[in-house]
Amino acid sequence: MQSDTGDPPESTPSTTVATKRFPRIAMLFCVALGLLAGIGTFTFGYGKGASYLSNQPETCVNCHVMQSHFDSWQQSSHHHVAVCNDCHLPHDKIGKWIVKGDNGFFHSLAFTLGGYSDPIEIKPRNRRVTQSTCVDCHRDFVHALLPATAQADMQNCVHCHADVGHAGHGKVDWMHPR
Repeated sequence: MQSDTGDPPESTPSTTVATKRFPRIAMLFCVALGLLAGIGTFTFGYGKGASYLSNQPETCVNCHVMQSHFDSWQQSSHHHVAVCNDCHLPHDKIGKWIVKGDNGFFHSLAFTLGGYSDPIEIKPRNRRVTQSTCVDCHRDFVHALLPATAQADMQNCVHCHADVGHAGHGKVDWMHPR
């Protein structure tokens, strides 16, 4: 409201400070958001992030520590029938993208920060995925070996068939990693 003299009302110090602070906070937020988007876009491009959305085995060797696994896969009995995603991701669409996102995050974190063993070792959650994909593809052949109940344990396929997917990597103890 205006006063009787026609002058605008005097602003209180608290509204003036709040009015000046809001644009500053908004500006800082926009700058931070822009930096985050820029760094994220650069990292996604530099890290060949779009290639990880494909089904191409060559994608795995974007990280140099995967070269020996890629080479051993090319010598394996499964080379002509299965690619990395066939064995290392669930076969259902939702599970595939959940595991792919989970692995992508933790792999990029480990490779960026150097927090991985060399040679790399499969984690228990990924060992379970690999076991389920073996059973999924070979269900008709292994049906007699499957547990009677869904909660029962069974021997991991790679316990006996460690060289199937990665020839020459059979020395890895999949049951008891270091």
